[in-house]
Amino acid sequence: MPLTDSACKTAKPREDGKPLRLSDEKGMYLEIMPNGSKYWRLKYRFNAQEKRLALGVYPETTLKEARLKRDDARRRLANGEDPSEQRKLEKVLKQAATANTFEAIALEWHERESHEWALLHKS
Repeated sequence: MPLTDSACKTAKPREDGKPLRLSDEKGMYLEIMPNGSKYWRLKYRFNAQEKRLALGVYPETTLKEARLKRDDARRRLANGEDPSEQRKLEKVLKQAATANTFEAIALEWHERESHEWALLHKS
């Protein structure tokens, strides 16, 4: 049975110190940690290997948003892509894009060249 928003709001952590998992559907569940934090997760299989994908933190990521992310990940799986590997690739590309900004290159050049400058140049 799919989760409801009220069930997500009222869910409390287990008293035995283990994470509680409230399943939604299609592999998605809400994981409630012993400290009370709530995380959306997707459990899936890729190349006969079981994996988990983080979809967000509740309540910042609503039930509706988590389901949209789940559907996107399932579409990628249907196309033969691993959603977690795709996310890692996007993260690397984003870091590379920010590393190639004019500011980053200028700061790198300044650090490399400034040790040769006279005190007059540094002020």
